[in-house]
Amino acid sequence: MKILLIGNYLPDCQESMQRFADMLHTGLIQLNYEVRLLKPQPFFGKLKVSNQGLSKWLGYVDKFVLFPQTIQQAITWADIVHICDHSNSIYTKYLQRVPHVVTCHDLLAVRSALGEIKENPTKWSGRKLQQMILRGLERSQRIVCVSQQTKKDLLRITSIEPSTISVIYDGLNYPYAPVPKVEMFARCQALGIDINFPFLLHVGGNHWYKNRLGVLAVFHHLKQHNSNIFLVMVGKPFTWEMQQFIQERGLETHVKELVAIENNDLRALYSAATALLFPSLQEGFGWPIAEAQACGCPVITSNRPPMTEVAGNAAIYIDPENPKAAAQEIAQHLPTISKLKQAGFVNVQRFAPQKMLESYIDVYQEICK
Repeated sequence: MKILLIGNYLPDCQESMQRFADMLHTGLIQLNYEVRLLKPQPFFGKLKVSNQGLSKWLGYVDKFVLFPQTIQQAITWADIVHICDHSNSIYTKYLQRVPHVVTCHDLLAVRSALGEIKENPTKWSGRKLQQMILRGLERSQRIVCVSQQTKKDLLRITSIEPSTISVIYDGLNYPYAPVPKVEMFARCQALGIDINFPFLLHVGGNHWYKNRLGVLAVFHHLKQHNSNIFLVMVGKPFTWEMQQFIQERGLETHVKELVAIENNDLRALYSAATALLFPSLQEGFGWPIAEAQACGCPVITSNRPPMTEVAGNAAIYIDPENPKAAAQEIAQHLPTISKLKQAGFVNVQRFAPQKMLESYIDVYQEICK
């Protein structure tokens, strides 16, 4: 079977989508399949322009004018085409005579464009783009969603036939596992983290749904129950609002910001942390939950799907929009939270990369019959 994977445009910096496509590419090759990973190349997009809006439109030329010509040439080789990110579902227009599948990771941008998510207003151009993506999904021969919640959203906002949609959980895209104590201590020390003190860990960017201000609010209330606890936040640099929150509440000495760390350092942090604090408002899947559990880190997360779907029975659940109540819940469970480690190890087996690959191969074979 010859499998053509459609990946993402590198200048868009969609790191998790790049990792997903790379994981499929590498894994399928290791299973002796003929695989090609095709991505839009930056031609106009690499031109240096001072106007950010113009830069975006030049990227659109690369993706939606030039790349379709490349796709039409490449599909003559393939038995099946897999669009690895639904934001590229626009390309299904060129795949109507070729077996194909699209992976749908989340519908947050689509729902925002439809006006469902008031926290994330969308400009006119964004609404038009999401309409094109939605039409691309509706044209798809087969869709794989990464969670039941994403499937539920897709069925609610489209008229897609349910029998053409299946769910395959993401596999961990890195061999996350507990780090030996000596290495854990050395790596954390190099990052400026004293593991002799308990700390909560948050991993995520500054997107509205990551609720990073909510993380700080929960921590602020938690310190009233436990003054010795610290917070480590891994991801993008703090926003101005986050910096203000920290300063106004005197949290400077208890909150640590880490930006762009490598995976082995992240493993060490997961291994050393008292718990992962992950009160997202929305997610498509929620990678840090599975990553933390694979490293033996207990999880505290939102009491809503898909977080509940991913964390299973191996987490403490909180209301992400009620920081004070969340802090009380956490304070109550912190003394015994390490008991969740074993349950986490069991739960995370659902996200083994091999399991994900085998499930996709089943879909490929079914479509190609």
